Amino acid sequence: MPIDRLLGIMSRLRDPERGCPWDRDQTWNSIVPHTIEEAYEIADAVERGDVDQVRDELGDLLFQVVFQSRIAEEQGLFRFDDVADAICTKLERRHPHVFGGAAIGSAEEQTVAWEEHKAAERKARDGAAGALDGVTASLPALVRAAKLGRRAARVGFDWPDAIGVFGKLREEIEELQQAVAAGDSAHVREEVGDVLFSVAQLARHLDVDPEAALREAGGKFERRFRRLEASLAAEDRTPTDASMAELEALWAQAKREIG
Repeated sequence: MPIDRLLGIMSRLRDPERGCPWDRDQTWNSIVPHTIEEAYEIADAVERGDVDQVRDELGDLLFQVVFQSRIAEEQGLFRFDDVADAICTKLERRHPHVFGGAAIGSAEEQTVAWEEHKAAERKARDGAAGALDGVTASLPALVRAAKLGRRAARVGFDWPDAIGVFGKLREEIEELQQAVAAGDSAHVREEVGDVLFSVAQLARHLDVDPEAALREAGGKFERRFRRLEASLAAEDRTPTDASMAELEALWAQAKREIG
């Protein structure tokens, strides 16, 4: 089976005598940045609709799981089979409506039930838990901000609707403007964070993934700016050769032409 072939390759790469020096030197900590990068590369391939790239990037991420598992096996902690068995057990436990006798009527009900299962598991593992326990600190900041807001909302700490968040966002922007006027760089940083956190909560209330929305905005900016650069390059010029008024006109043209 392909997975057995992959496990064999990983074993060979980590072989103390015949393996790859780079692969042998890696640890859990050193591999984590590569694992995160592979996850983002999958997201990029999915957004571009590149099927072949999605397949390749999924393989790269699977290799990261195999790599981390191999390091653990060498330390006598667990093996790849234990990882696979653990996720199988967890999925069956969190889907009692599929693998048991529970009744779930909609995707929304399943989302609630899923979170309840996770909360019960955290309580059983860690004892009495707060509403925000288990929100991973290493998540992308916007993702984590939205998740913190969702957790707090479950215990009633939330605005009733998006209108309230708009008010909070305006308040935070005013406070940011005051900090800028005062020339207090530390306060400016704090207020910028508050504005971004409020934006994440607004996105949550509008049922928008803030991380995905920001990625899309970045992609849109990149496409427009590249068109602007291409227009200037046709005249053997760069943005530094153009006035701000000309750059704004070219930007407006790019928006009309490519959206």
